[in-house]
Amino acid sequence: MTVRLARISDQPLSLDAHIAAVENTAAGAVTTFVGRVRDHDPDAADAVVALEYTAHPDAEAALHRIAEAAAGDTDAVIAVSHRIGRLGVGEAAVAIAVASSHRDEAFTVCREVIEAIKRDLPVWKRQVEVDGTTAWKGIGG
Repeated sequence: MTVRLARISDQPLSLDAHIAAVENTAAGAVTTFVGRVRDHDPDAADAVVALEYTAHPDAEAALHRIAEAAAGDTDAVIAVSHRIGRLGVGEAAVAIAVASSHRDEAFTVCREVIEAIKRDLPVWKRQVEVDGTTAWKGIGG
């Protein structure tokens, strides 16, 4: 099974759980990626204090398809989750683990998963600044 975990969740994400999900004795490499909420944005006039993520009802199925496509014909095993709800600065919004026979393949697949998430996953975020100003991000690409 190429995709062992593809989940949209309103619960905190555990990188350890993602690494455990891709456990594979044939894998010589495990790469990970954690996307976190940061305290700034180039478009924000003030400090960012939170992101509020909203997902389309089909987002989990789309996430599974994204992971399958990224794996392609490799031997990569993938676990990926995207969080929804209100997340404060420092909280994980995305967690990805990829196990593969070789490091180059693991890095390549992991990068493709996050790039496809940013490009294709129907999840949107509303950025909240310290003064209460909000702005939607990710709508329309």
